[in-house]
Parts: sequence; C-alpha cells; structure tokens
Amino acid sequence: MSQAFIFPGQGAQFPGMGKALYEKSSRARTLFEQANDILGFRISDIMFEGSAEDLRATKVTQPAVFLHSVVSFFNLPAPKPSMAAGHSLGEFSALVAVGALSFEDGLRLVARRAAAMQSACEQSPSTMAAVLGLEDAKVESVLAGITDEIVVPANYNCPGQLVISGTLAGIEKARMALLEAGAKRVLVLQVGGAFHSPLMEPARQELKSAIESTRVSKPLWPVYQNVDALPYVDPDAIRSNLINQLTAPVRWTQIVRKMLSDGATSFTECGPGNVLQGLVKKVDRHIETAGVGE
Repeated sequence: MSQAFIFPGQGAQFPGMGKALYEKSSRARTLFEQANDILGFRISDIMFEGSAEDLRATKVTQPAVFLHSVVSFFNLPAPKPSMAAGHSLGEFSALVAVGALSFEDGLRLVARRAAAMQSACEQSPSTMAAVLGLEDAKVESVLAGITDEIVVPANYNCPGQLVISGTLAGIEKARMALLEAGAKRVLVLQVGGAFHSPLMEPARQELKSAIESTRVSKPLWPVYQNVDALPYVDPDAIRSNLINQLTAPVRWTQIVRKMLSDGATSFTECGPGNVLQGLVKKVDRHIETAGVGE
C-alpha cells in the first residue's frame, strides 16, 4: 500500500482548532509554545479561544493552519507516507512533514508569506471566484479571451471546480462570460486578493529572498508540488517551485491524479477540516480517505 499524506490550505481554520491536541499531547504543547515564541504573539490563544473573525486576520490564518497541520502529523504514532502534497499554504506543511524544512523555518516562512500576501493585496484591489460545472479547458479558453484585465486560473481543485483569480473588473468580466459559456455557478469568494496570479508578484519577490536563504533538505518522501503536480526530492528544485508557487496556479486535480498513477492507495489529510478529502473523492470516489486533526 502507498499512503499519500495531504495538507490543507487557507480557509480550513475554525474556532477552537488545536485545543484538544494541546491538552492531550506534550509534544503538541511544545510545538505550540515554540510557535508562540517564534511569532512573537500567542497564536495558540487565538486558535483556542478566538472567534472566526479573529482567525481570519492574515497574520493568524496561515500560521494557524500550518501549525495545526504539522502538529496533527507529528502527533501520529508512526506515520508512514509514501508521498506528500499540500494545497497552496499546505505545501509548507507537507515540506515540514517530510523533513525538507524544519518546523521553525517552515513557520517563519509561512508568517513571512502571510505578511507579503497581505501587502500585495493592499497594492492591487482584486479577488477570486469559484467556477462550478465547466471543464477546465473551457474555463481556460474563456479567460484567454479576456485581454484587457488580469484574470487567470488559480486553483484546479477537482473536476468541475476551478477557482479563478484577478482584478475586480477581470473577475466580473469572466463571471459573465463563463455563465454564458455554460458554467452552473460562478461564486465570487470572500478573500483579500488575487492569490496565485500575477498580482502576487510583489509577494513572490519578497518571499523569494527568504526562501533562498532557508535551508531545504532532501525530503524523506517525494513532495508533489503545486506548480506542475510532479514529485520532487531535489532541494534546489523544491526551493524554486516554492518561490514560484505564489504566482502560479495550484494544480490540485493534477496532483491527485499523478499520485494515483504513481500508486497511491489511500489519502490521509492532516490538519483542520476535510476539504481535501472531498476533492480527492471528486477525482476518484473509490479511493480511501481519512482525516487526522483533533
């Protein structure tokens, strides 16, 4: 059996996340307190006692999901992955789980990423939208026809669900055109900006220097990276892909298909929620999935 471990991204957070782990596990407590020291504020208090609104703050959301995911993985008695992947932010969690990044470096990069993305969002008013019920190729074709605004594929989540990203005007033009092309729904998302688009270039540049100065080790198991859905073990390639991730689409559908073709027989989601399990089932409803959280 080949077990794939997968790690969720931003949006999986919920009030009270991680509290049960903290109370039950001494190792979890150590990691939470270490995170509090690294971040310079008690993120554990916000995770355990804060409201949904508190958890939506940029400097909290990404470190919180990362921390919950990594602690969930390390709290397993004997995890035996054959491969790993993470959705957007989750790629950092995956890299820590397989030993390519240290916990400390992973958390520092995630905190830097959150700040850089927030800054980029403030520079360019923008958003994202979920396109439902249309083939990926058709969505790509429609977007290619919009040349006066930035609007691009951002998250290939599963068959029939592709998130697009761009300027406010670009998303509105795309919404109308995609509905006309046969999309069942095009839902504008409540997000701060156009993640995984060229509008994140300022954030990519800021994160680039941080990633280049961070040690990346050869992972214990291959990591399937967002930018091209291929498995990597070479530290230099992993670093390059991580830098380019912010402005490139998340190819999650392709990652799941590649893992399956490479022999994955089950998928275990580590972290808050079960969104990725649902997306895996949309690719292959027969595949075994499980979740590891609280």
